[in-house]
Formats: sequence, C-alpha cells, structure tokens
Amino acid sequence: MAGKVVIDQDECIGCETCVELCPEVFALDSDGEKAEVIKEDAVDLDCVDEAIDSCPVECITIE
Repeated sequence: MAGKVVIDQDECIGCETCVELCPEVFALDSDGEKAEVIKEDAVDLDCVDEAIDSCPVECITIE
C-alpha cells in the first residue's frame, strides 16, 4: 500500500484511540489536545487500519 497517514486536525477530537492502538504512528500534539501523525509512511501496519476503523470522527485517512 502506498501513501501516507493523515489526520484532519480540524475534525480530530483528541479521544486518543489512535494513540492507544498504534503509538508508533500516532501521538498527542504538544498541547495534548489532538492526535498527530509521527510516522506518516507507516501505512502498511495493521494498527493503522484499526485506528482508521476505530476513529469516532473518521478523521484518519491514507492519501
């Protein structure tokens, strides 16, 4: 799978689900309010798909 992992910062509610499921790819920002991608080229990890499926506001995509 090619592409990069992206979070729509405007939609993110900071629930931390993605961070809990896939901490090698996602982390909370410096304010601790929203998630951010720390390894955008990790699209082949199973936990990325799980994070996409589990996001309550569907703000994680692969572009």
